[in-house]
Amino acid sequence: MQAVIMGQLRVISVLLDFILLFVMCAGRDVDSSYVTCGSLVKLMNTRHSVRLHSHDVKYGSGSGQQSVTGVDSADDANSYWRIREIPNGLCQRGEPIRCDQAIRITHLKTGRNLHSHHFSSPLSNNQEVSAFGENGEGDGLDVWAVQCSGTYWERDDDVRFKHVGTEVFLSITGEQYGHPIRGQREVHGMSSPNHHNYWKVMEGVFIQPSSDPVHHDEL
Repeated sequence: MQAVIMGQLRVISVLLDFILLFVMCAGRDVDSSYVTCGSLVKLMNTRHSVRLHSHDVKYGSGSGQQSVTGVDSADDANSYWRIREIPNGLCQRGEPIRCDQAIRITHLKTGRNLHSHHFSSPLSNNQEVSAFGENGEGDGLDVWAVQCSGTYWERDDDVRFKHVGTEVFLSITGEQYGHPIRGQREVHGMSSPNHHNYWKVMEGVFIQPSSDPVHHDEL
């Protein structure tokens, strides 16, 4: 129960910070088409139209770490992720993310990083993807490279996320879980680029270099 309360307080605190910044810059015309360091986003798999999601439910096999899934709902608070720098990285708050840049993707509610390693995923037997660490700090297997076609990651781009440590691509192929996360899709790593591993930014708040966020769809 304490962990649930702490998770809820974390979400409320971060969202209030973003809302406060948005109110402070209300009426200012900030024109940017990029995903930036520090932004809070939801990511949708374009092939299966489900959003990247996590929650404090552990895998019953493999690593036993926090599960990562895909969900249909567009308004689930457990689908928010923060785009962050890697340890000792050069990702300034509000700076556009470059194509091929290495980043961490941190789950808002639980503070764990999108992670992969050499365990088999429970349904498809691809590579397991989990959420790992505490308060945004994990290890070197939390690092992903954004693959896009231009200089910077644009908000309308279909992009891939390549796991730097094991070279798999963040993917969904449609397998669905039963109890206790019935209907949610398995998220896993695949060794080859294909149409199952394209992602697009949907709802979110995008931080600008002046620390002004650009509001997008939600919040």
